[in-house]
Amino acid sequence: MTPRAAPNSAPTIEAHGLTKHYGSERKGMVHALAGLDLVAPAGKVTAILGPNGAGKTTFVKAVATLLRPDAGSLTVAGIDAIAHPEQVRRVIGLAGQNAAVEPALTGRENLVMVARLFGHTAPAAKAAAAAVLAEIHLEDDADRPVKGYSGGMRRRLDLGASL
Repeated sequence: MTPRAAPNSAPTIEAHGLTKHYGSERKGMVHALAGLDLVAPAGKVTAILGPNGAGKTTFVKAVATLLRPDAGSLTVAGIDAIAHPEQVRRVIGLAGQNAAVEPALTGRENLVMVARLFGHTAPAAKAAAAAVLAEIHLEDDADRPVKGYSGGMRRRLDLGASL
């Protein structure tokens, strides 16, 4: 897949002083994010690595607008993710640790279904699915049920659905 820079060339993700706490002073406070600063340039791959409990999942949830940070600033594709989470959700895709594809459907049907869920017309969904299948190199297997795919093929399809 070819990385694409955002049209305005703003960093894809920019976090400054990002903080998130869980728990309470009385029961014990967990500082999942303690002033995180990170800039992920547009069109580049950025890895978030660390030991268990380092805040990686909390950070991804904040970027995906699934949780609100306690403090700091966060922009995604040039959009203030804290002030405008609904705008961020329109421009991002998220692929989790496990492939979230329907095994009884074909790869093509999975991608068309996702595109339709995002409001594409049937012809637009079919065109988008074809383009994504080419990009993730699954055209030859597009019309086979996903239950017959290898783990790597399922993962590529899941990433394709997030596109």
